[in-house]
Amino acid sequence: MMETDIRNIPFSPPDITEEEIEEVIKAMKSGWITTGPRTKEFEKRIAEYVGTIKAVCLNSATAAMELTLRILGVGPGDEVITSAYTYTASASIIDHVGAKIVLVDTAPDSFEMDYSKLADAITEKTKVIIPVDIAGKMCDYDTIYNVVENKKELFKANNELQALFNRVIVMTDGAHAFGAKRNGLKSGQVADFTCFSFHAVKNLTTAEGGAVVWRNDNGLDEEWLYNQYMLYSLHGQSKDALAKTQKGAWEYDIVYPAYKCNMTDIMAGFGLIQLNRYEGLLERRREIIEMYDRALLPLGIQSLRHYGEGFASSGHLYLVRIPGISEEERNEIIVKMAEAGVACNVHYKPLPMFTAYKNLGFDVRDYPNSYSQYVNEITLPLHTLLSDDDIAYICTNLQRSLEIIERSNFKYE
Repeated sequence: MMETDIRNIPFSPPDITEEEIEEVIKAMKSGWITTGPRTKEFEKRIAEYVGTIKAVCLNSATAAMELTLRILGVGPGDEVITSAYTYTASASIIDHVGAKIVLVDTAPDSFEMDYSKLADAITEKTKVIIPVDIAGKMCDYDTIYNVVENKKELFKANNELQALFNRVIVMTDGAHAFGAKRNGLKSGQVADFTCFSFHAVKNLTTAEGGAVVWRNDNGLDEEWLYNQYMLYSLHGQSKDALAKTQKGAWEYDIVYPAYKCNMTDIMAGFGLIQLNRYEGLLERRREIIEMYDRALLPLGIQSLRHYGEGFASSGHLYLVRIPGISEEERNEIIVKMAEAGVACNVHYKPLPMFTAYKNLGFDVRDYPNSYSQYVNEITLPLHTLLSDDDIAYICTNLQRSLEIIERSNFKYE
């Protein structure tokens, strides 16, 4: 390959048009740059899109998950279960509230947690399960809820809100899953609570941002719960800035020494335009995934299945596994792809491999399936700025990289 033939294909740049830029400028000129009318409109539009009564916009999915745990009253003495194969945010928020992190290994050859081991992990201290909709594919919630129901007699509520559920609560890390569907329901309608991310690399971005929605059939007081998120995200202040602008309405109370993680109207304006474009963005992601599948699956490369009878992911990440290669060979392939101008990634390094989780007592040897998923996993670029030619270029270079590895027959001590 001639050096001039090398392309520059980033991993996941944001897809921003002039329309988003113009809306952000309008927000800045309006005088409302923090939480205001655009944020409230974005919340309304998200709820409509997902099919829930309410949505709350915050500054990240991490904040959405942590505030949900706090509103549910989860804290010291409690246990919360999540997958060992995820990003740290799924687990760090458990530590933030003082509860014990319980990690479950994946099932063999799967990116989802092993549901038989999930059942074994539930104790009298378990308050919440955090499934992870990795790459935007929704987990098997039928099985998750069956596990929860079968362990219902162990559940001990600490407060009235937990007693309303009277079972372990399912709070999904849906950071990747906005727009995903399973069995006729959208992500956000299935788990008790679902937390989305609008970070810069996500399908729908607000640069930084997130949202939380909840099922409408659990008997929750919608207005009360929405107001709890407002209080927890704005210092426990009884009025937000918009409410305080009403004539003579400066007075407010601090009802709880809370946190600061609200969304701004600049972010929300950005998000409103992204949401207008979102169905087209999802369709283009599906086209790209199908092109990848046609080119790579005949080579023996394995990929996460995004679409099938009864389910469609959001197409957030294209995860592939290369059978028979070592971790070192996987890393060498990523280097060779980078040399060809293609930025690849790995999703994910299992949490027990990180210093923070080792210090909490976790050992990756206790999670062999997660480790096996990790050692030969490569995530290829998947975003809506990719052309069909870019996909062909990526696939050609991946095949070349694999051939080089095979010829070299690398051996590491």
